[in-house]
Amino acid sequence: MKSEQFKEELKYLKNDKIREDAIYLINELPDYFFKIPASSTGKYHPQYSLGDGGLLRHSKAAVRIAYELLQDPVIAKKYTDMEQDIMLVALMIHDGLKLGLEKSKYTKVEHPLLMADMIMNNKNNLHLTDEELNLLVSVIKSHMGPWNKDFDGNEILPVPATKYENFVHMCDYLASRKCLLVPFDEKNNIVV
Repeated sequence: MKSEQFKEELKYLKNDKIREDAIYLINELPDYFFKIPASSTGKYHPQYSLGDGGLLRHSKAAVRIAYELLQDPVIAKKYTDMEQDIMLVALMIHDGLKLGLEKSKYTKVEHPLLMADMIMNNKNNLHLTDEELNLLVSVIKSHMGPWNKDFDGNEILPVPATKYENFVHMCDYLASRKCLLVPFDEKNNIVV
C-alpha cells in the first residue's frame, strides 16, 4: 500500500479516524507522486528532494518540520489536537497532484486546487466532519503562499490568511529551503 511510505508520519496523528482518512487519501495519490523529484530543475528544493522519490521526501520533511514545531508547547497550544492532525495530513498530501491527474511533463500551477477537489470528491469515503474537511482543503489550497499566480500572472491560488494556512505554508516553505537539510536513509525514511 502507498500509505506504507508514510508509516512513521502516520504515527504522529492522535486521532484514529483522521489517521484512517489520511491512509485512504495517500492510497488515492497517483503512483508518480512516490517517484518524481520535488523539482525537475533543482532550483527550488534542497538536494534530498531531488531525484527518484524526491517529492515524497520533500513531503515527509514538511511533515517532520511541522511535527517538531508542534512539540513546542508554546506553538502547540495555539491548535487543538484535531487541528494539528489535519495540518499534518495536509502536509503529507499537499503536493499529491503536482503533475495533475494524468501526470503532465511539468508542475501544474493549480495542483493545490486539484488536490482540494480530489479530497472533496472523496468526502463520502472519509470520516472527516465538514469543519475538518474545510480546514484540510483550505490549508492545501493556500500552501503555495505568494507563488499563487499562473503563467499569465493571474492569481489562481489563495494566499494564506489564517494561522492554519500560514503554519502549513511555513512548513512547506522550510522543507524547500536549501540551507535546511533533512537526512534520509535509502528507504526514504528520515534518519533521527
